Amino acid sequence: MGQTLLEGEDALEEALDWEAGLQALHARIALRFSRSESRQRVLAYLQGLLGSVERKNGWQLAEYAGDATPDGVQRLLGVYQWDADQVRDDLQGYVVEHLGDPGGVLVVDETGFLKQGKKSVGVKRQYSGTAGKVENCQIGVFLAYGGRYGAAFLDRELYLPQDWAADWARRQEAGVPEGVGFRTKGQLAQGMIGRAVAADVPFAWVTGDTVYGNDRRLRRWLEEQGRCYVLAVKSNEPLWADTERGSRQVGARELAQQIPDDQWQRLSAGEGSKGPRYYDWGRVPIRPWSEPDEGHWLLARRSVADPDDLAYYACFGAVEAPLAELVRVAGTRWIIEDAFKEAKQEVGLDEYQVRLWVGWYRHITLAMLAHAFLAVIRSYAAGGDGKRGICSRENSSH
Repeated sequence: MGQTLLEGEDALEEALDWEAGLQALHARIALRFSRSESRQRVLAYLQGLLGSVERKNGWQLAEYAGDATPDGVQRLLGVYQWDADQVRDDLQGYVVEHLGDPGGVLVVDETGFLKQGKKSVGVKRQYSGTAGKVENCQIGVFLAYGGRYGAAFLDRELYLPQDWAADWARRQEAGVPEGVGFRTKGQLAQGMIGRAVAADVPFAWVTGDTVYGNDRRLRRWLEEQGRCYVLAVKSNEPLWADTERGSRQVGARELAQQIPDDQWQRLSAGEGSKGPRYYDWGRVPIRPWSEPDEGHWLLARRSVADPDDLAYYACFGAVEAPLAELVRVAGTRWIIEDAFKEAKQEVGLDEYQVRLWVGWYRHITLAMLAHAFLAVIRSYAAGGDGKRGICSRENSSH
């Protein structure tokens, strides 16, 4: 009985810590909501996203909050006056306060949200990595943050396809702001990284998959900003390198063949579900006209089981950056895939029932906030948050 009582006391303390932490998070964003009703609604919404609700849609979140209809949820997502970008800024401050790490990595990636019909903003038949094929869906581009204390989302943008951006009647019906035009996924990523820089998010590297690595304008912009990166590129991505015929553009696959056999190293790219992810890694210098303190490389990853299975990364960093550091950053990219999975399974990232621009940004932002809360809770429980407890009420300036 004594053991049972102890377990009960521990569970109670944990529940009280959880509730206090959520109240502190709510206090951080409360000033963004001018009316008491909207402040209470957003707290109930976060509680529902974090609660034991089977599906985080309007009806079930309303029932969880004790409402007979989803009208209150709909008002929160579409009617009340509040700015999702301001709450996004609060989210960034929360993540930095609890998970900030000078060696942190910004990770950019997109995910698909399968949808029926043609009314939901940005929806069309397009390739979704989530489904692995062309589907009727919306695409969201996200920026995540990973460091020694944990990982969480920082920012989000809805990808608006060109035909949507050019269709003014459709835009008006979906509430797309007049100033929003077509932007590539790389341009959306650049905007989010720029906001992270402006918000003084501490990070040392940027990483992403081939959608972003093959965007040369994004790579060049990062270099101009002095921001180091390890970005995946396709095997045929042309990269400038010294050759027997002088400096010329060479495909990534061809460049990787120049890596001597004794220069490959077997290194782990981080922990996976089955333990360390071991690959053979090698690199070759590129961009022969670089500044003396700058390093540009093609990084190659080779499967241990199948030496013909290779992946490639364009890298930029300090000239003395060790191979192991590039490998660490390349491996960090997987955190965003885990974050997508967690956010969809645990806080209903993809279970919204909104069609308008403002509704998408509001739900996605609140789901990201709920996911960040879970990340902080896990870090705190593991002893990883050495800066503040989860109940900290320190707010960013409004």
